[in-house]
Amino acid sequence: MVPAPGNILKSRRPWQRLLHTPVHHLSSHVPILLAVLLILSLILLGGWSSVKLPEFGQQQITGVQFHQALTNWNSTNSINKDLGLNASSLINRISTLEKDQGPGATSLRNKSPTIHEVRSLEAASQLPQKGKSDDEPYHNWELFDSEYQEMLRKLKIFVYPDAFIHNHNQSSPFAEIFLPHPNPYDPKLGNYFSEHAFKITLLESPLITTHPEEAQFFFLPFSINAMRNHPRLHSESSIPDFIAQYTTRISTEFRYWNASGGADHFYICCHSVGREAASKHHALYNNAIQVTCSSSYFQRLYVTHKDVGLPQVWPRRAEQKLNPPNERTKLAFFAGRVQNSRVRKTLLDFWNNDPSFDISSKSSSLTYEERFRRSKFCLHVRGYEVNTARISDALHYGCIPVIISNYYDLPFADVLDWNKFSLIVSHEDIANLKSILLSVSDQMYLRLFQNLCIARRHFVWHKIPESYDSFYMTAYQLWRRRGLQHLSY
Repeated sequence: MVPAPGNILKSRRPWQRLLHTPVHHLSSHVPILLAVLLILSLILLGGWSSVKLPEFGQQQITGVQFHQALTNWNSTNSINKDLGLNASSLINRISTLEKDQGPGATSLRNKSPTIHEVRSLEAASQLPQKGKSDDEPYHNWELFDSEYQEMLRKLKIFVYPDAFIHNHNQSSPFAEIFLPHPNPYDPKLGNYFSEHAFKITLLESPLITTHPEEAQFFFLPFSINAMRNHPRLHSESSIPDFIAQYTTRISTEFRYWNASGGADHFYICCHSVGREAASKHHALYNNAIQVTCSSSYFQRLYVTHKDVGLPQVWPRRAEQKLNPPNERTKLAFFAGRVQNSRVRKTLLDFWNNDPSFDISSKSSSLTYEERFRRSKFCLHVRGYEVNTARISDALHYGCIPVIISNYYDLPFADVLDWNKFSLIVSHEDIANLKSILLSVSDQMYLRLFQNLCIARRHFVWHKIPESYDSFYMTAYQLWRRRGLQHLSY
């Protein structure tokens, strides 16, 4: 039986009635339209079977509720990775429909945050949870965290007494080489802050023990940076001699060095002079662990898997809110001297005049910090050494690091998968740098940014150490090198 003309719409299914609704009446059906559009897209692209949509049941929903549920759904499902469909693109469609409704219509978004803000704030406020996908900046979060928690319970470090002021004669000319730096935030320390920060934090940490029999590791508390500026040890050649004499004294006065041949001892250095610091003491450079910022595979006295890469960090004020990706207007940023660096000179020769790059070796009208905040990618280009503080600065300001530094043994590389929150570019590919950066899709950039927001907490020092910060991550590297055979004390 054919229904009467006036009852045709009433007799149709809901989706059929929607399709025949006059355009000027559609504003109240925007959420339904979007749901239909999403379902059709998924069916056409073959991804329907792998996704679970937000559930509303039979209740009436507002546009704001739909937008919030859609955002939550996108953050917990993998369909956006497989199909290139994400909440950001759907929110843009919502914005378009809002404009079509006219100024008198109710906003679907209701001034809710952008997906960039949501993800950056969520990522920065929590560590990964068990069972999450592999979109995190780790090789294996659960394995790492399990070993990390064991380290917190068991690791003990003995510090030789030279690091404590009550063990020094006030007239001792070398006391400042061993004592904690009185002002580690002095701007003059700059690149060498990590060297001093580790010692200060260790002495305030629960990992320290006054019972050497309990210790898995022994810390040699001399400071290469302090020696470099000491009036009696100013020349680079005198530093290895001083360290060799100190190590010999330690092995004579204490029995712990000889029990392992120094294999459970370690020292810290972030100054380039530290490369040769152990060169005059055979057991020190062969057996002891060098924790160093200059962690290059080609450095003569650096031994991968024995030694530890230390993050080079400048003390920066905390960023209360990261600049989101959609507010970063420059493609890439680099500022630094080109002296003694063929790689940096090549970079400037190719890209110094490209307007999409902010690259210079001179001062700028903008502050150093602001140039990080407005850039999508920030370049770490090796200078005299493989390391600089630009990686930690990029992480601090939410800028994706681009690492142009061949043979750099990156800090925490056995825990962090650097490919998930940075780009690693060979020196030979500088000529192709722009095409490499432009090849990163918006979706891929968001994933890098999200992972960066998680990884950045590992590149911060605190006077009182905080979980997963630079101190504890470095201690974890030591923990992984425990268990070497040594004689009984």
